[in-house]
Amino acid sequence: MSELFNNQSIISWLQYFSANTDIDLEHVKLLDITKKNKNLIPAVEAHRCVLVFTEAGNMDIFYKMWEVGLGECEVVYNEGSEPEGPIKRNKVSEMIDRGINASAGMIVLNPNARSTLRFGMDNKHFALGSVKYVGSEIRSVLISKMKIHESKNLCVISGESIAVEAAVMAGEGTVIAVEYKERDRETMEENASRFGLTNVAIVDHVGDDTMGDLPVPETTMLVASASLEHELEYLTKINPNMEFVIYTLDFGVAGSIRNILESYGISDITILQIAVSKLTSRNVFENQPAPWIITGKAGA
Repeated sequence: MSELFNNQSIISWLQYFSANTDIDLEHVKLLDITKKNKNLIPAVEAHRCVLVFTEAGNMDIFYKMWEVGLGECEVVYNEGSEPEGPIKRNKVSEMIDRGINASAGMIVLNPNARSTLRFGMDNKHFALGSVKYVGSEIRSVLISKMKIHESKNLCVISGESIAVEAAVMAGEGTVIAVEYKERDRETMEENASRFGLTNVAIVDHVGDDTMGDLPVPETTMLVASASLEHELEYLTKINPNMEFVIYTLDFGVAGSIRNILESYGISDITILQIAVSKLTSRNVFENQPAPWIITGKAGA
């Protein structure tokens, strides 16, 4: 844990809230946001009870929670930086004008946590910006193919909304979002701010100069482009066991990609096509773009 909150101080805060509230702490989620890459908003959305450790100076923490629709969540806290004194309880919506004045622990209760967990988010939730987002149904399949767990490190190339959802799910890991265009990087930054994501590193290309100091990803999701082979070469070099999930709408790419992947030592290759049709208000089925999704693993 960080210097501010070690095991002893965390136990002290748990004992304090246990003695002074009727909250069942059996399934509490512990979250130290004084550490790098810790996402408060996704954690609150996904857990009914979160014990959050904060440091002084975070002046817009409650406003950001309110802004994304968590205003009805209840905050259980005290004044000061020690686990002592009277307990206070307020809704997030009542605290948007105040920040964190002292390093301390607080509990955030979200009774609607199960219904607010995001997976396959509707595109209306993302920043408008310059990006044309993949449909939520296709994104759900891509996310499932990435086999994300809470501490997984990932790389997402030209897949903005996938990077967002991956960062929400991998709250203990890092997502490297590679966006080649400046406007797309700006949109990605806006999305990271909108969803309260601190575990996203946005870079403008694949290489040691941009990724050398970042955690090595275990899985890469990429949109096939002219830079595909450069990306494969670099990524299999930094992780000889890298897993890949590749998206393309190009039949020619889908037909030739097996040979390309095998030349970089990637095997266990599967190629599938997904078609989605939606019923319109005129009772006509409208076909959505039908991409090919290719998966494989280096060093298999």
